[in-house]
Amino acid sequence: MSEKTTYRMEIDAEHMRNIFGEGDHYIQKIEKELQVVIVNRDGYLNVSGNEQDVKRAVSLLSELSELSGKGRTIEEQKVNYGIEMSKESMENVLLNIDEDTICHTVNGKIVKPMTLGQKQYVDAIRKNMIVFGLGPAGTGKTYLAMAMAITAFKNEEVGRIILTRPAIEAGEKLGFLPGDLQSKVDPYLRPLYDALYQIMGADAFLKNMEKGLIEVAPLAYMRGRTLDNAYIILDEAQNTTPAQMKMFLTRIGYGSKVIVTGDATQKDLPKDVQSGLDVACRVLSGIDDVAICKLSGKDVVRHPLVQKIVNAYEKYESRQAQGKTKGKKG
Repeated sequence: MSEKTTYRMEIDAEHMRNIFGEGDHYIQKIEKELQVVIVNRDGYLNVSGNEQDVKRAVSLLSELSELSGKGRTIEEQKVNYGIEMSKESMENVLLNIDEDTICHTVNGKIVKPMTLGQKQYVDAIRKNMIVFGLGPAGTGKTYLAMAMAITAFKNEEVGRIILTRPAIEAGEKLGFLPGDLQSKVDPYLRPLYDALYQIMGADAFLKNMEKGLIEVAPLAYMRGRTLDNAYIILDEAQNTTPAQMKMFLTRIGYGSKVIVTGDATQKDLPKDVQSGLDVACRVLSGIDDVAICKLSGKDVVRHPLVQKIVNAYEKYESRQAQGKTKGKKG
């Protein structure tokens, strides 16, 4: 049994409030998850517990204190992720991630990777011509891709942004929806519009869209085109067929960068139709200038409940897959 130890650390009162969270929620979570006792006495924190647990807690608290000193608001996602990294004995992850700023929204909010997986995804986008971003809902696949595209556009690294999605959703067909073609297509592209508004601002987006410098269109509109000097994002790629994916990837011209995002667990294709995303990842694996980034439940940055839902589904689907394998063997 490990010997009990206590470590005393000094943290400014201003940063203490930031780190503790409302109603001491964050500090209680750190105590529970890392199995330590943290007591605030006269501007000092006494961290008690097993030596290894105390070391992890002190390292995390030091990181959070340094982030607070940089003017960062400590959010629950940072605390949760810091705890997970501490359990894996990974230090300074939060600080390393914090150094990578992609851009600012129109409201001044910093857009940056929030997890190690997101950081690797962003780095892959910087280094490669084609990047596949795979992962569950809430991992920032599309939002980070949009931030990278808008930053490249503003820096005049590309001349235009092209955003596309397959117009396929569960249980609906475009023909059954009211209105003209544009009004039928818009609901499928709404998440892309939302990200553009938030990062670029509605006025700048509409102005650039009128000039043809930003294009948001269903995947079918890409056929027969060559896309030069553009940042191209294909969203919800799990709903493409192999033929559609091949068509899209062969549109790429000189000076362009492509990001393909999707969640293999949320396909809306007919059961007998293979996903173009699955095929592309197998076919293109190992090709230079093509990166395949796999995000997981650890990279979910929405409400903590979303992460729990994603993890629960991953476990359920793993059990289902194991059951099918055993059934075939039997």
